[in-house]
Amino acid sequence: MDHMIKRKRLYKILSCVSILFILYSLAKNYIIDPGAEAFLSHKTGLKHALDLPVWLNVMYVHVAFACLAMASGLLNFSARIFEKSRKLHRINGYVYIASVLLVVVTSGYMAPYATGGKITSMGFNVINMIWPIITITALVQIKKKRMVRHRNWMIRSYAFCFTNMLIHLVAFLFGQAFGFDYADSYTVGVYGALALLLIIPEVMIRTILKSREELIYK
Repeated sequence: MDHMIKRKRLYKILSCVSILFILYSLAKNYIIDPGAEAFLSHKTGLKHALDLPVWLNVMYVHVAFACLAMASGLLNFSARIFEKSRKLHRINGYVYIASVLLVVVTSGYMAPYATGGKITSMGFNVINMIWPIITITALVQIKKKRMVRHRNWMIRSYAFCFTNMLIHLVAFLFGQAFGFDYADSYTVGVYGALALLLIIPEVMIRTILKSREELIYK
């Protein structure tokens, strides 16, 4: 019973954070600053010339599918939807996978233009390799009817939907605490977010979501 209460509480918190971030991302990138002027103002000394119209269109696609991945992933963590329609859960799962792949592809295009230069680009490329591998692993697990392992790999995958949020949070904290300039803070944000994206899901799986029949999940 205690595990059920914890899971329901966690899902409510996750839902609130996800929905608010989706609304914020859509408003910021399509209404408030569709030209990404504030973000682009920090990009200096680029080794590759930025084709702004192309970059912006790629960014629009990137944001749209990042929001779709966050929304579809959230729906598939709903026990109510899973119990009501396994078919919807399965279809929505493929929507999530397709969205993740499109986010990764568009991120791959934008990585060379990342704020902070080559070292930041490398961080994004690492994320772009890890996320699809984890996501496909989740798919392989459900194909083998391993429900618990599938769920745990999906938790690891879904964490990456919060990459942008964590990057800016870590960057802000380092900028405020240590006086880093924006570019350096952003670079630290990318690698700090990567570490958190790998650590937080493991902590959740091993504590909040752990139950007697789920001790072995690897």
